[in-house]
Amino acid sequence: MNHLPSAPTLRDLAAAFGYTVEGTADAAEIVITGVAGLDEAGPTELTFLSNPRYAAKARTTRAAAIIVSQGVATEGLPCPVVRAPDAYLAFARMAGWFYRPPRPSPGIHPTAIIAPSARLGAEVSVGPYVVVGENVVLGDRVRLFAHTVIYDGARIGDDSVLHAHVVIREQVELGCRVTVHNHVTIGCDGFGYAKRPDGSWEKIPQAGRVIIEDDVEIGAGTQIDRPSVGETRIRRGAKLDNLVQIGHAVEVGEDTLLCAQVGIAGSATIGSRVILAGQVGVAGHLTIGDGVTALAQSGIPNDVPAGQQVAGYPAVDRRQWLRVSAAQARLPDLLKHVQHLEARLKALELAAREKDPSRKG
Repeated sequence: MNHLPSAPTLRDLAAAFGYTVEGTADAAEIVITGVAGLDEAGPTELTFLSNPRYAAKARTTRAAAIIVSQGVATEGLPCPVVRAPDAYLAFARMAGWFYRPPRPSPGIHPTAIIAPSARLGAEVSVGPYVVVGENVVLGDRVRLFAHTVIYDGARIGDDSVLHAHVVIREQVELGCRVTVHNHVTIGCDGFGYAKRPDGSWEKIPQAGRVIIEDDVEIGAGTQIDRPSVGETRIRRGAKLDNLVQIGHAVEVGEDTLLCAQVGIAGSATIGSRVILAGQVGVAGHLTIGDGVTALAQSGIPNDVPAGQQVAGYPAVDRRQWLRVSAAQARLPDLLKHVQHLEARLKALELAAREKDPSRKG
């Protein structure tokens, strides 16, 4: 929002993003200096209310204004509100205006090593001790932070950002506006070995490619493997959290979210707009359909049809898993009850045999 003044009022901000202010005219002229949570926001900061569970906190906030979604009641709120279709999305957009991530100036640091055959676009920034291999192509405005290593033949699209200690292996392709956080390796060898007759292992050459499409973000410490043949592909708009493991020949669909410590085994296909919560594990050679959600720590050993919500191990329908989880809490009492019934049955059988010795136990 370049047309916003450097010290925008509440009215300026709301109008810039297409939202409306509800409150007094004087309140709409408050200068906004930033955004914060309900508890932390001060008298010149914006906050938001997207979950009704936090309504009580909203009534005691010191914020200049609260962003609320359409249809949310505002009685009892101590400040003006900014009305938006989705309060959380509106908060994210406004926070993005106030926060400016570090953006180094274009240029090549004197300690960087750039191969003669590498091609660099306009306004590229190459930080200290970066290594760029032969026949690498860097698009316009690419930013490589310190100690990044780009192997031979890799291609990185316009406006992509690679943070410190990222490694991009040979022939890997990154699209435009890709963000790769610290200590990520893209294109490391897939885990492929053939057993020899003596029981030792023969490494299968991992000669395939990794393709990362536009607008993907990859969290710190994530590893994405190349396959022996074919490709591993992360499709447009997918977001990967920290410490995610993507095996060889995996396909991750558009706008999919993979949360922390998700692991996907080789040759699995993950659909579009899938959400795999933290520590979900996916077995190899299976398909997860579009729009699937898997709750945290689920283990998925089989295909999952589109649109399902699954949980547990082996992952089943979320509602069934909730019933099973509720029943598990009762198991100790049920066990005691069964043991009591067994003891009573044994006593009755013993009494019956004493009355009639001819009865068999």
